[in-house]
Amino acid sequence: MNNIAEENENQPMNTDELETQETVSEPGLEDITGEETMEELLGIYESSLSKFEEGQVVTGTVISVGKEKVLVDVGYKSEGQISIHEFIDEEGNINVKVNDKFEVMIEVWDEEEETVLLSHEKAKKVKVWDAIKEIYDADETIEGVITSRVKGGFSVDIGLLAFLPGSQADLRPIRNMDEMVNKTYTFKVLKYNKKRNNIVLSRRVLLEAKRDELRSTTLETIENDKVMDGIVKNITEYGIFVDLGGVDGLLHITDISWGRVKHPSELFSVGDNITVKILSFDFEKERVSLGMKQLTPDPWTTAVEKYPIDSKIKGKVVSLTDYGAFIELEEGVEGLIHVSEMSWTRKVRHPSQMVAVGEEVEAVVLDLKPDNRRISLGIKQTVDNPWEIISQKYPVGTIIEGKIKNITEFGLFIGIDDDIDGLVHISDISWTKRIKHPSEVYKKNDTIQAVVLDIDKSNERFSLGIKQTQADPWESVAERYEVGKEISGVITNLTDFGVFVELEEGIEGLVHVSEISKENIKSPKEHYQIGDTITAKVMNINSDERRIGLSIKRLEEDDDDKYLEDFAKNMKPATSSFGELLRNNIQEQLEANKTQEAADTEEKDEE
Repeated sequence: MNNIAEENENQPMNTDELETQETVSEPGLEDITGEETMEELLGIYESSLSKFEEGQVVTGTVISVGKEKVLVDVGYKSEGQISIHEFIDEEGNINVKVNDKFEVMIEVWDEEEETVLLSHEKAKKVKVWDAIKEIYDADETIEGVITSRVKGGFSVDIGLLAFLPGSQADLRPIRNMDEMVNKTYTFKVLKYNKKRNNIVLSRRVLLEAKRDELRSTTLETIENDKVMDGIVKNITEYGIFVDLGGVDGLLHITDISWGRVKHPSELFSVGDNITVKILSFDFEKERVSLGMKQLTPDPWTTAVEKYPIDSKIKGKVVSLTDYGAFIELEEGVEGLIHVSEMSWTRKVRHPSQMVAVGEEVEAVVLDLKPDNRRISLGIKQTVDNPWEIISQKYPVGTIIEGKIKNITEFGLFIGIDDDIDGLVHISDISWTKRIKHPSEVYKKNDTIQAVVLDIDKSNERFSLGIKQTQADPWESVAERYEVGKEISGVITNLTDFGVFVELEEGIEGLVHVSEISKENIKSPKEHYQIGDTITAKVMNINSDERRIGLSIKRLEEDDDDKYLEDFAKNMKPATSSFGELLRNNIQEQLEANKTQEAADTEEKDEE
């Protein structure tokens, strides 16, 4: 459509034609006569055109569609222009054609330049603003789609972009705000400010109103022991909060299941629909205690029938402690396998040596106390006790051969079979050697022979002896060292009460301090040193107590007696009376020595 004013200027008006022209149809114009001038005609035409203001919304008709602009007739002498981009969709298609009619907004109106810039999009937004204002004024609701998260809340598309504060999105704080994006909700318009392009929405006020409506109805119907459906609203470590319909109840973790629950989040998620039982209800405080396990019978009421003593059962290991493993037999029923009931032969320090969490095991019921909700189990009882047959396999006196598995300060542990270890106590390693630590003689993995000394099945002890594989040298010591015999040995130790003398390997005798000399000796260390060789007389032998008493003093006395006897034999007395006297004196001295010797021996035996 061409500009009407330009057509009039380029084509001179013929007065004859004007006279025959029909009356103009626009209202307010009279018939044009030949006497009227061109200026009068143009004035009449311009006065018939619409007057506009920027921001005004009018209806226009598409005249043409170009590559960059769409021309629209809005009743003005110049066509209005709209950018073609307002009509191009996401796929690049142009969604406008000639003769389309729609509302447009006057963005720019320059009467001097005869320029009119229009916008179809802004006209639509103006209509949306007006519609939202009507909803806001009428206190009604509006639907919208949450398009994205923004600082402090969400952006919502309601025809225009509005703001939804995070605190107004739900009744409780939202843990995962991303879950609400791209979902459609109903909102209430809290604030409306067109000048500041500001619209604030709320979903919470609608939820609160709905909750208040439900609360009154729920409170009228709620009662103890009633079974109700609810929705999980919040999850904590001690339980979950359930919306029963405007009234929240607490399902404590101990009332969720008869079985073990580590954390409620393992079983539930916010928004889950669950069925619960009312355990207690405080109407004034509106506190409701809920239970879920109470919907099913307590499994311990039938435990006696299901798990009789000595019966074999299967279960799953659910937890380990220092003293044992807990086995779940069914939901709500757990038994304990104590570490002492895990192996007949191994010394189990921690249950992890035998079982692992999640493992299925077979066990035997040892004891059952349903009132205390306790079941004692054992896994070693699922196999034969090797201690019951070990005494038949290795009777006392049997010589066995095995490797040293462990060495301690008190003895050696020898591996037998079936994980049974025998103990050779340090005192049973040698008849004669003084061993401070078994590692002085043996090392780990050495193969040795030992004699079975004792088997204590009740205390699970297997006693062995190495020295018992040989004869005890003390049994024949009296034959090798007769009383009164003169022997020699090396000093191995010096004490205040005497001198220890090694007669042969492992065989020692003691020279008591009183038997060292006829003289009074306070300490043997003043006269002897370790390693010195001495000669003494065997005074007594006690094989049971493994003692040999020696005396140096008695040797000296024997030498004196021999000297006197020799002296008496070689002496020629002058008179018989003098010889008799001398013999009597000698006899008295010998008898006195024997009496003293007997007294000393008795005193030494008492010591």
